[in-house]
Amino acid sequence: MKDWRNISYRWLYAVGVLIVLGLIGGALYLQYGLREDPCPLCMIQRVVFIAIGVLFFIAALHNAGRIGRWVYSILIALTALAGIGVSSRHIWLQHLPKDQVPACGPGLDFMLQHFPMAEVWQELMHGSGECATKGWSFLGLGLPELALTWYVILGLLAIFIAVKKPSL
Repeated sequence: MKDWRNISYRWLYAVGVLIVLGLIGGALYLQYGLREDPCPLCMIQRVVFIAIGVLFFIAALHNAGRIGRWVYSILIALTALAGIGVSSRHIWLQHLPKDQVPACGPGLDFMLQHFPMAEVWQELMHGSGECATKGWSFLGLGLPELALTWYVILGLLAIFIAVKKPSL
């Protein structure tokens, strides 16, 4: 446990950045390498991961004091909570009976061009039939379950950084 105290806060924030880069890289490989097109909720989850990564990156660069670490960690944890909400909705949609799955709506590009942003956001958060499709999985977990796991890990990492005592 003593070794954990010697790790700098900046390195711990950098670990968060590296995790997010790996997750986004994996998502891009699934999309372009394996031709697994993301659904609207997957796209929102990517944006949340990117926001978490940006916060980790800024925190690593800033090297803030105690209060700054708490601010960054709370922002990261709150963003991770938002991701938990989105991925939970996605998991719920994937586990609905076939007759209760919402109908597929228009594509994201079409909605962005023709609908007001508030309506686009509402439609994205509601999800659609394409969000209920189970695609690629790893160890029996689908992408939303894996995303949920990583949101929890990143949120806990941020909290750990906030409560970590400095080295003596």
